[in-house]
Amino acid sequence: MVRETLTSVIERALEEARQAGELPVAQLPPVELDVPPSNQFGDFSSNVALVLARQVGAPPRDVAQRIASHLVTNGGLLQRVDVAGPGFLNFYLKPTWLHDVVPEICLQGDDYGRCNIGQGQLLQVEFVSANPTGPLSVPHGRGAAIGDVLARILSWVGYETRREFYINDAGGQVARFGESVEACYLQLLGDTETKVPDDGYQGDYVRDLARQILAREGDRLRDLPADERLETFTRLARDAMLAQQRETLARFGVHFDIWFSESELHYTGQIDEVIRVLLENGNAYESEGAIWLRSTAFGDDGDRPLVRGNGQPTYIAADLAYHLNKHRRGFQRVIDIWGPDHHGYIARTKAGIQALGIPADWLEILIFQHVSLRKDGEVVAGSKRLGNIVLLDEVIDEVGKDAARFFFLMRGANSPLEFDLDLAKQEALENPVYYVQYAHARMGSILREAAERCVVLPDPAQTDLSPLQHESELALLRHLAELPEEIRQAAILREPHRLTRYGQELAACFHAFYRDCRVLGEVPEIVAARLCLVLACRVALRNVLTILGVSAPERM
Repeated sequence: MVRETLTSVIERALEEARQAGELPVAQLPPVELDVPPSNQFGDFSSNVALVLARQVGAPPRDVAQRIASHLVTNGGLLQRVDVAGPGFLNFYLKPTWLHDVVPEICLQGDDYGRCNIGQGQLLQVEFVSANPTGPLSVPHGRGAAIGDVLARILSWVGYETRREFYINDAGGQVARFGESVEACYLQLLGDTETKVPDDGYQGDYVRDLARQILAREGDRLRDLPADERLETFTRLARDAMLAQQRETLARFGVHFDIWFSESELHYTGQIDEVIRVLLENGNAYESEGAIWLRSTAFGDDGDRPLVRGNGQPTYIAADLAYHLNKHRRGFQRVIDIWGPDHHGYIARTKAGIQALGIPADWLEILIFQHVSLRKDGEVVAGSKRLGNIVLLDEVIDEVGKDAARFFFLMRGANSPLEFDLDLAKQEALENPVYYVQYAHARMGSILREAAERCVVLPDPAQTDLSPLQHESELALLRHLAELPEEIRQAAILREPHRLTRYGQELAACFHAFYRDCRVLGEVPEIVAARLCLVLACRVALRNVLTILGVSAPERM
């Protein structure tokens, strides 16, 4: 790849300058390359001279000149190097580098954009992890899209990635859910005395669950002893919700490698073990009848209860047991993706894993912000407990899987997202996902038309690509060359939304190329070169859509 080649050239020049005594530093910094906003400032630029200036004790422009004097331009990759502004190095490459991108893309095919920065490390991404007390809603959809695409990106760059769903099936919420379904079941059998608890679940889906259980089990559950009946309804309701959540996620294109039950931590004694370990190593203590995590010793703003005065473990106790379980399973890094309401749990969870002897950087926690739906110009609101939730299934039904996934990823996780349902349904170029998919379909249309005209598709490795000189062609080539770095940065920065943005930019470049450069009907040399460009562009855009979990249609 040209970026890696250029980086090596610069690193060699830095080392030569250091050996010559022009850069008196003990260690050279890593070389970072950026693409300038306009190609009049070069194909790539670097701020390495500004980074070195303080260590060298010289003005950045002077440092840049020292580096530039060791960069070879004759017969190699570089056409020229300019020192610009306060000390930036701007690199102008020989025009052939862009043409070389095309056969490289076509040769790599489905592997174009892959790298091995992960080096096979076992990495877990845990996301969604909804309570089994209701259907998946719109916020779950955003978390699912972020988690699934991030896992895809990390696999693309060489990690051995596992997706995990943590089933929060222990505690009061699940019991209240079972009690709510039980009450609806009894009401359906004519019991007018039993009411859904005030703090229970009131949605229509609760009554629907009760109807399903009644249809399957009949009235036999009514006569069970009260405790046994509640336990039965809690289990049946949990299992039904999990099945529904799995089905929704499958429709959304999300499949988990592991479904881990919180209740397993309780009945296998893993929570008790964590508390015992923390007491023994001095990172937990007893006070006021409760057991506390000494989390202030690890940067938290207060110590946190692990066991309440009534002897019941808290949420953080189960969470620490769960993360210790992950660590013991051999994950070399873990990424948790949480909703905005969990921001306050970051410090205590990080403190807890350190108290267990696990390095803080072993766990990364990504928080995604609120998502709102807009339809007919109005914001659609909802609440799980009250029953007027907006379901992920409803969004998929209305706009389809592709649009839903794409729209959930159109902004960074740390920014609130407004999802325009009306726009997502439009079959028009104003719809971003339609715009990107239409570009891919148009590429297929060009190749089919070539076949209909009996034009043999050229071999990019054997084709003269020098006719590709129009500015729209060069802009498209530059974007194609940047895909590997976009994927790498999306992985490093944990920013899957970069690929929806890149997909839109690449589609825009292709549409401009299609507008400005006729592919068929030109002299054979130009037709061959432009067909090769279309082939390469189709590979790159298909790879982007594959990572996003969005289909790449051949016709639209």
